[in-house]
Amino acid sequence: MLLTLGLLISFFSFLYMIAPSIRKFFAGGICRTSVQLPGKVVVVTGANTGIGKETARELARRGARVYIACRDVLKGESAASEIRADTKNSQVLVRKLDLSDTKSIRAFAEGFLAEEKQLHLLINNAGVMMCPYSKTTDGFETHIGVNHLGHFLLTYLLLERLKESAPARVVNLSSVAHIIGKINFRDLQSEKSYYSFLAYGQSKLANVLFTRQLAKRLQGTGVTTYSVHPGIVSSELVRHSFILCLLWRLFSLFLKSAQEGTQTTLHCALAEDLEPQSGKYFSDCKKSWVCPRARNNKTAERLWTVSCDLLGIHW
Repeated sequence: MLLTLGLLISFFSFLYMIAPSIRKFFAGGICRTSVQLPGKVVVVTGANTGIGKETARELARRGARVYIACRDVLKGESAASEIRADTKNSQVLVRKLDLSDTKSIRAFAEGFLAEEKQLHLLINNAGVMMCPYSKTTDGFETHIGVNHLGHFLLTYLLLERLKESAPARVVNLSSVAHIIGKINFRDLQSEKSYYSFLAYGQSKLANVLFTRQLAKRLQGTGVTTYSVHPGIVSSELVRHSFILCLLWRLFSLFLKSAQEGTQTTLHCALAEDLEPQSGKYFSDCKKSWVCPRARNNKTAERLWTVSCDLLGIHW
């Protein structure tokens, strides 16, 4: 018993000693560009917390006019106030955007287009993860509705402004979880069967396929697009899953901070000479591998058509 206790103490003491090296290893890539953004206009969805908030902070620090587009305006105002104080940039604005409600998405886009004549960066950051089965206001399963269809519609509504402001970029936050995803066209809304991790994986695969197809349609416009795996980040995204919350606490040493998690987003938003990589998937600030389903052009084209039909748009 004493021997076992001694071994445990020795193990955790060793773990504590090497903790800085472990954290450095799991921190991943770093956005190293020094590009500044005075006069540039940026929209970041879900920027009231986590990765989105740190993305908005860094873009504001570089001089951009940043719109925090989020469902909870009070939390958004709190985040914006903190960012303004930290960056000394007063041009951090909050606007309501509920990606689970197409009326809210259209209202946000209408207000933004009336307010701004330019848009240089659209960061589709917001998302849900492994939540209990539910549907959006428009009857879509929540993962596919918020993570994919909501951002699909938002991008569609803002695209002409992006083109007018070219060079411009669209960055879509996906996940390594896309590898467990499969676009189930026979049950896209998970009404016949529902497993939260598969629904999440489907939505993240949809992000990669959307980015791939969007890049093809944007060729020659000066607007480029990228999908991003931010890494395994300590954030509020796991709040719907007790098991994940527990695992996140137990393995917090191996998780990225929100600031570390935003590095690949920033790389895709800011890095010079990235235009030839439009449509690609990035992790740790470099182009990364995607599963075969994420490279299937027929699936990407079909998903695009189905998405337009569900949203009632022609694109």
